[in-house]
Order: sequence, then C-alpha cells, then structure tokens
Amino acid sequence: MERTLVLCKPDCMEKNLAGEVLRRFEAAGLRLSAAKLIPVDDAVLTEHYSHLKDRPFFPEILGFMKERAVLALILNGDGAVSKVRDLLGPTDSRKAPKGTLRGDLGTDSMRNIAHASDSTENAEVEVRRFFRTEEIVG
Repeated sequence: MERTLVLCKPDCMEKNLAGEVLRRFEAAGLRLSAAKLIPVDDAVLTEHYSHLKDRPFFPEILGFMKERAVLALILNGDGAVSKVRDLLGPTDSRKAPKGTLRGDLGTDSMRNIAHASDSTENAEVEVRRFFRTEEIVG
C-alpha cells in the first residue's frame, strides 16, 4: 500500500473541479485518507517548488499558487504514486491526452489542475509538509 499527495491547484478550485478530480481518483480504486483546504504562503511554496526556484518563471508559479486556497489530499492504494500521475497525464495540459485529468480539464503547464508527488520518497516528504500526523486517517 502506497500513499501520495495531490494538491488541487487554484485553477481546479476556481473551476469547481475538485469533486470531479476526487471522483476520478476514487473510481480508479484510490482511497482518501486526508483532505483539507489551505492557503499556501511563500515559505511553503518555496520549499515545495525548491527544484524550480532558479527558473525565470518561479515568481509566476508563486503568484499563481497563492491566487486561492488549494485542496490538499492524501490518496492511498496499490501503486498510488504512478496511478495518480497516469490519471493526471503529462504536466503540460496541451500535450495531455483526452481521458486524463489534465487533458480534459487543464489549460497549460502551470494551470494543469493538480500537483502530484513524483516518487514514493517525495510523497512522504510532501505529505509531512502539508499534513500533521493527527490529520491523517489511514
């Protein structure tokens, strides 16, 4: 059993698509073990996107992610990390096939509905970044 973090990004929240995103994950056999709506600040975002901090578009990411609260989710299941990433599709929504969340609902490489952990190791780090142990049910 594996767990992964998903952040329903501001574009997802703006379009009222969080329910559809969660529905698709649950339909694929993933189970929800934590969820909360949270505003994110520069400190958390700088840590979360530290691998991009030297890129010229980093300030744009910070601004976008602070447009509105995000829905943070922890999903559990066999192969949860890869299953979530497959359901989301490629980072750039313009290149994501129809039938994937990003292909059906996203706009581009930033407004792409959701962030998902890219490995089991990063999932554990990201889960700890956004949730306290007592907030997780399973």
